[in-house]
Amino acid sequence: MQYSIKPTTKSLQGKITLPASKSISNRALIINALAYSPLPVQNLSDSDDTRVMQKVLSSNTDRFDIGHAGTAMRFLTAFLAKIVGKWEITGSERMQQRPIKILVDALNQLGAKIEYINKEGYPPLRIWGSNLKGGKLELDGSVSSQYITALLMIAPVLEGGLELTLKNRITSASYIDLTLKLMARFGIEYSWVDNLISIKQQQYKPIPFSVEADWSGASYWYEMAVLASDVDILLKGIELNSLQGDCIQADWFESFGVVSTQEKNGVRLTKKEIRLPEKYLQNFIENPDIAQTFAVMCVCKGIPFHFTGLETLKIKETDRIAALIDELEKLGANLYEPQPGELAWDGQLDEILFFDPEPINTYHDHRMALAFAPAAIATGNIRINDPKVVTKSYPGFWEDLKKVGIMVG
Repeated sequence: MQYSIKPTTKSLQGKITLPASKSISNRALIINALAYSPLPVQNLSDSDDTRVMQKVLSSNTDRFDIGHAGTAMRFLTAFLAKIVGKWEITGSERMQQRPIKILVDALNQLGAKIEYINKEGYPPLRIWGSNLKGGKLELDGSVSSQYITALLMIAPVLEGGLELTLKNRITSASYIDLTLKLMARFGIEYSWVDNLISIKQQQYKPIPFSVEADWSGASYWYEMAVLASDVDILLKGIELNSLQGDCIQADWFESFGVVSTQEKNGVRLTKKEIRLPEKYLQNFIENPDIAQTFAVMCVCKGIPFHFTGLETLKIKETDRIAALIDELEKLGANLYEPQPGELAWDGQLDEILFFDPEPINTYHDHRMALAFAPAAIATGNIRINDPKVVTKSYPGFWEDLKKVGIMVG
């Protein structure tokens, strides 16, 4: 399947109800289950990842296929290791290529029994769930924060709690902070001093909880705001003072002329005249999920860039650094990786390719489709292969584009 994205105007106006945060939804579901809460989590994300998580947590089977849902794979591996029983968890072909050894090794150190069904270090997994003992663990802080989050969420219900020391530079610390703040909402006390996170054995408290809207999803509207000539868009459900680390983008997009104003039911985006950066430098170590948005936007605005802190992009739904290099070449931009975990562009652009690009491949990665679609405002037309991949995090994205005068079909 392929969609063609064509703007009918460069002036964007409307009200958009953003999807609920997938990051918060998936954490809240695990925490709510560990609290044995009779209260359902409200305003859950409609994303594939969250649907998978809900399905597993309400299932009566002992074998689970989570498809492309990497968050679900990591969170559920730790959760099932704590739930008495024998479980098997698998996923798509790509999921079976995504490493999980660091998390499995850590859980086995806590007394879990987890084995690889096929390839060492990768799903599918066979898990014998049991009462786990806590203690002291060391984990490389530069790996995916989802490994760390998976361990932190079960930490209060481990015998003796958990002292987790994070070695090396901590990647995506904002997501770890999000996890701990959500745990605190459910009554958990913790301390995080330097690289040591300490959580004593304690019980989660059942509470009413509603999920806020997704700041990662907001990034595509900020991108469109930069590319449009005039903007007045209300993004409903988000707050500038958010638990989510990606809310920092409101500050970052100021450099591109986008003004964010907090209103009662959301954040309004408008534009002001501003001198754009001659070269954009940014470290995405805390916010890797919005790196694709900025890469596509900078190419569309002709702004050279050098991004760092992208190490975790290689183990996402696809190798996102390689995917950006390949797909932005179709827009006439030759990106390169100066060092592992970096991405750069010198600003040179082949305009013949830019205004008539080949269809964009998405690699089963929702953020490739979401980040490239706004480029149509600059190029006049973008064709997206496998567009339904957006259901992983933003199922209503294509319909939302139509609301502001962008043709999709």
